[in-house]
Amino acid sequence: MPIVRKSCYALMLSALPLSNGYADHMMIPSIDVTAESTSASITQPNIDVARTEIEKVSGGVTIVDAEQVREGRMSNYNDTLGMASGVFAQSRFGSEETRLSIRGSGLQRVFHGRGLKLMQDGIPVNLADGSFDFPAIDPYATSYIEVYRGANALQFGSSSLGGSVNFISPTGYTAPKFEVRSELGSFGYKRLGIQSGRVIDNLDYFVSLSGYDQNSFRDDADQDAQRLNGNIGYKINPNIETRFYFGYTKNDSQIPGNLTKYDQEHHPSRSQNGAYPGNPLLAQTGVWERNIDLWRIANKTTFRFENTQLELGAFYSKKDLDHPIIDLGMFSPFLPTLGVIDQKTDDYGLTAKLKHSGHLAELDNEFTIGITPTYGENKDRRYRNFNTHKGALTNDFSQTASNMEIFAEDRLYLTQDFSVIAGLQYTRSKRTARDKLIGVTGNESYSETYTQTSPKLGVLYQLQPQVQLFANVSRSFEPPSFGELINPATARTLKAQKGTTFEIGSRGNSTHVDWDVALYYAKLKDEMLAISPTAGSTDAFNADTIHQGLEMGMTARLPLHLEWRHSLLINHFRQDNNTSFGNNQLPGIPRSLLRAELLYRHDGFYAGPTFEISPQRYSVDYAETLYADSYTLLGLKVGQKVNEHWSWFLEGRNLTDEKYAASVETFRSAVEAGADTRRFLPGDGRSVYAGVTFRY
Repeated sequence: MPIVRKSCYALMLSALPLSNGYADHMMIPSIDVTAESTSASITQPNIDVARTEIEKVSGGVTIVDAEQVREGRMSNYNDTLGMASGVFAQSRFGSEETRLSIRGSGLQRVFHGRGLKLMQDGIPVNLADGSFDFPAIDPYATSYIEVYRGANALQFGSSSLGGSVNFISPTGYTAPKFEVRSELGSFGYKRLGIQSGRVIDNLDYFVSLSGYDQNSFRDDADQDAQRLNGNIGYKINPNIETRFYFGYTKNDSQIPGNLTKYDQEHHPSRSQNGAYPGNPLLAQTGVWERNIDLWRIANKTTFRFENTQLELGAFYSKKDLDHPIIDLGMFSPFLPTLGVIDQKTDDYGLTAKLKHSGHLAELDNEFTIGITPTYGENKDRRYRNFNTHKGALTNDFSQTASNMEIFAEDRLYLTQDFSVIAGLQYTRSKRTARDKLIGVTGNESYSETYTQTSPKLGVLYQLQPQVQLFANVSRSFEPPSFGELINPATARTLKAQKGTTFEIGSRGNSTHVDWDVALYYAKLKDEMLAISPTAGSTDAFNADTIHQGLEMGMTARLPLHLEWRHSLLINHFRQDNNTSFGNNQLPGIPRSLLRAELLYRHDGFYAGPTFEISPQRYSVDYAETLYADSYTLLGLKVGQKVNEHWSWFLEGRNLTDEKYAASVETFRSAVEAGADTRRFLPGDGRSVYAGVTFRY
């Protein structure tokens, strides 16, 4: 199989000083949580405790230390997760909205997010329908990030192919008393953040305020955002703590749209409006936008007993979306209506998780059980788009989404070095839409229910004190979000995505090398794929597919104070005997991607080159007739932690000014009559960023 040849090549590369900086010191000595100091939070474990917990997982897990991310620009998910093992993160046009995928999850989603459970402090950020908004998380208000790939995220109630990404906030115990950080850079980029944390007797707090704006590399792509995030914790006694979380995000973004391959290569800074004036798809719609106001509050209370820990949580979020985009109503009233999308969403949820450590048949045993019910209501109205202003009302839906996730996992230590992990999750999801404006297309109401029980079985072997081997097999399940159900005909026929995944790998560390390597093979039934009938619009369909790949991250500490870090992805995703396209590669994602840096580090100073390499072209359409080309990006990073108060960085990106596609919209075939090949989203050109941080 091609993936085997590529994997062998990648394993040979591992003999070189390749690295993943987010796997640093992964196999640290065990920490006795029950002996944790009273100066730490119970509800919000620090990064050392999180690193200890991943030693118990029989699969791919990564911890991202935000302190390392702070050595460069902190703007989008590409900055925070781009070097995390197994994560594909690529900004669409330099914006916070990112293509975020693990193992091909939500493979072709170029708007919002899908296929992962995105969480903040262990509480879901996803809307009840399964989608999530990238601006909902502020990377500046993050202490570290947990990435649980695939079924390894079962303990969070996730059963999707991709798994979970959990952003952990600082608390009064871990945050500086005061910090201010400023970043400036190309394309009018400006970011300012202020945060503070403190402990007062049994109470602690953390608060963060940040804002940014930029003109962007492309025309008609201005962005700005303001955020307020924080939490307040109170220790009722040494074994009971409650913590309240709050957050507000206001994010306004222009959408520059897609270009043809020619324009992506020769005029990448143009917007679709600038490149194709007078095009009927764009006529009178103005500059497309996506503007979000998002409020979020939550609580998590932890009870700690001798061998048992109980976590109870609740959350509520309110989102207001104003989204002027393509208006298909001018072509036919029978097409799915977009225009100006006006959505008001309220989401509610509860979480409960119990962990118990004890013995089973005189063997050490750990048991986890939990439940996460969520419910969401969405008022979805569509209007004709007249220069971003609302025209006539074209559709009016009342949508509800509900989910019940019940999960259990048991970890049995057959020996001190060998454990077996078994898990089971039951998921029941319902999607309902009531058509309140019945027009020429008839009644577009629907109500669909999706259920599955997903098992998991894994093994973990401690080969040496600092070396682990793991393997697992699991079932995955993902019901559609309203983004896939936008076409009423599709909504009544689209099936939930199911699959079986096999995974083997190893992680560990030594004096000179840390590593995190996993091979996986997933056979998917009814994968939810995307097709773009016209540039700027999408539809969904089911297809059987095969996902297999290699996730490799390593860190090498070399002579002369040099450190090489990298994250390597090899993706071999294909259709499985499709009636139209056979076993063609799935379009829309690079077949391999290497992100790396080689830095000189000494006494808080660091300097060196950075790399991003996509060595093969990949298809944009299912027929494999149009391709995005390979590319190599070269950067340079310099910075210093001067002392405990001051630090600075200077970073150059894409210094050779490479013309490349950061993302694409997938469609059937470029050779079909009348096919619109405006499917390319150019990446940023040459840019420079600088930042300074003061804390005490």
